[in-house]
Amino acid sequence: MKFIDEATIEVIAGKGGNGSASMRREKFIEKGGPDGGDGGNGGSIFAEADRNLNTLIDYRYSRLYKATSGENGRGSDCYGAAGENMILKMPVGTTIVNAETGLVVADLTEHGQRVTLAEGGHGGLGNLHFKTSTNRAPRQFTRGKEGEACKLKLELKVIADVGLLGMPNAGKSTLIAAVSNARPKIADYPFTTLHPNLGVVRIGFSQSFVIADVPGLIEGAAEGAGLGHQFLKHLQRTRVLLHLVDIAPFDEATDPLAEAIAIVEELRKYDEDLYSKPRRLVLNKLDMVPPDELKARVDRLVEGYKAKTGWDGKVSVISSLTRQGTEQLMKEIYEDLEQLMLIEHPPEPDARFRTVDAAPAAPAGVIVDPE
Repeated sequence: MKFIDEATIEVIAGKGGNGSASMRREKFIEKGGPDGGDGGNGGSIFAEADRNLNTLIDYRYSRLYKATSGENGRGSDCYGAAGENMILKMPVGTTIVNAETGLVVADLTEHGQRVTLAEGGHGGLGNLHFKTSTNRAPRQFTRGKEGEACKLKLELKVIADVGLLGMPNAGKSTLIAAVSNARPKIADYPFTTLHPNLGVVRIGFSQSFVIADVPGLIEGAAEGAGLGHQFLKHLQRTRVLLHLVDIAPFDEATDPLAEAIAIVEELRKYDEDLYSKPRRLVLNKLDMVPPDELKARVDRLVEGYKAKTGWDGKVSVISSLTRQGTEQLMKEIYEDLEQLMLIEHPPEPDARFRTVDAAPAAPAGVIVDPE
């Protein structure tokens, strides 16, 4: 299925029903008085996050969503029925933006999270509400209000623990296929990956994390060059970035260090928060480098990377194709994620081991019974 991560829809909530101006008319009852009921409220439209969905493809082809209106009030104190609410299921990670104002309406980050997109109009009042001691036969009533209507832009940002970034053909798809259950398209030409791929990496029993592979970036991606600029937003939700660098490019004129620095600069231009995320440098394709040249090539690239970017993080050398070093890399990443979790959500102290403050001293002249 084609990955659809953007869509524009229009939502129109239901109109409230009109109130009724009715007078009670029954045999043997004179001047029965007003008995007009209220109109029903219009149906509202909600968005609900559903982890069983992974694309916005349904909203690409069906763009208008309109809830039902409330019924009008009737005589004999009959109130109109309320309109039926509409619930739009969306993937977890969907950001809803008002297309006209640019304001963020909601950010669906948890399964089952529900937000109101358009509230239904309130029903009108029947003449039953307008009777007074001086106005015993009111003819007034109010009409139902229109429901809210707006145009919304939906953006799906993939939620993953680890995000892969790098130039086209850096080996990102090969890596995610080697360490997870994802099966992306792999070929020997640039921009093989056209949409994000998610994979679950299992370290052991009940130990796993989600890794995301996005299309390769090129210089100028923050301004719209290439394909990767469309998917940089998917990296914003990740907690750790793996910067893959090809240390054995096909073209001898290609400088891996210059390409790596260009990618870091694109992150900084696009989003400072994304640039500041924990980042690990992963040097890929060691199987294609002669053993006697490997150390010198790695040292040159790492020293240059640190000097140019000011980064001082962890470095791993792997081969996605032969899986050399990939298992150890995944274990280290899992440990890093655990450390981040402890920092973000520190454990609460156990109540059994909490220190108890000493009892306050008794005021002078007060005798305390030791019993």
